[in-house]
Amino acid sequence: MQNSFRIISGDFRGRKFSFPEVEGLRPTSGKIRETLFNWLQFDILNKTVLDPFAGSGALSLEAISRGAKEVYVIEKDSGVYAKLKSNFKFLDSGQFTIINEDAMVHFSKPSKQSFDLVFLDPPFAKNLLLETIEKLSNNHYINNHSQIYIESEYKITEDNLSPLINSHFKISKQKKSGNVHYCLISLQAL
Repeated sequence: MQNSFRIISGDFRGRKFSFPEVEGLRPTSGKIRETLFNWLQFDILNKTVLDPFAGSGALSLEAISRGAKEVYVIEKDSGVYAKLKSNFKFLDSGQFTIINEDAMVHFSKPSKQSFDLVFLDPPFAKNLLLETIEKLSNNHYINNHSQIYIESEYKITEDNLSPLINSHFKISKQKKSGNVHYCLISLQAL
């Protein structure tokens, strides 16, 4: 199975999942997932997670395997969405919600809840990062206790985040693997 990944740790450790061949779909590598979940080891249990550009679902499935209470998954591509539904079907249905919608359209609507953790891995070279964070903040998807994991093709800096009008973010962890920059940020009260 060429397009596949394995869960690294937790209840579903070693379980293999496949994903379709879709242009731009690049699952988070096992190395990066391992680093991310080491960063989050004490901040994942019983947390609510939002994964708006879900793709393969690797981050969400890993989060559930490691004890996240619920993941809310958004995927625009209908073929990828169908595969996500298939991959998640073995879980307790109360652990996840999968939505087939453009995340940017979805975030234009106010949220009924804020999330503890957001996995933000938008398509590269589309300049969606700042707009997405702005919508997450303005429409109550995040709060002062939320953490946001970001993957991008460039290094995230305080200067990159400075155009965000109503929010101030702190970069708490950051690394690079190959051509992928990744970091963990948190919203800071002003």
